[in-house]
Amino acid sequence: MSTGNEAPATWLSQDAYDRLQAELDEHIANRPAIAAEINARREEGDLRENGGYHAAREEQGKAEGRIRYLQELLRTAKVGGAPTADAVSPGMVVTIYFDDDADDTETFLLGSREIAATTDLTVYSPESALGKAILGGRAGQTCTYTAPSGADIKVTVVSFEPFSG
Repeated sequence: MSTGNEAPATWLSQDAYDRLQAELDEHIANRPAIAAEINARREEGDLRENGGYHAAREEQGKAEGRIRYLQELLRTAKVGGAPTADAVSPGMVVTIYFDDDADDTETFLLGSREIAATTDLTVYSPESALGKAILGGRAGQTCTYTAPSGADIKVTVVSFEPFSG
């Protein structure tokens, strides 16, 4: 039974999954060193005026946040071959044009920004305004999304294909 609280699955290539798993392992391996740094700084005295202590605590907080993010991302990731579909879905390379300039197309990967390091393509999240608008779209379909400025922008899906990077 769905509670509605599940994180959406993210498609990752095996290479991206392995890279993120290595990053997670590295963060976890660094936990003792960060804890030792905090203890060393704590022993320097007054914590209210101890910049080194506060910097070490901030570093620990950032590292723990990244660990939690990576654990959840990897737990819910779909790994392997790109999806095949008859409509735009995460893991697709999508080409669109903006309706006010049909001669200028833009091609990007609709997926996790975590795979940005494995491709030269721009990556848009399926959760972005553009991503939400084109999800489920088909070639030739016009979709509208609201830009951060509040303007409604129309785009037309030219083509889409599974990401192979």
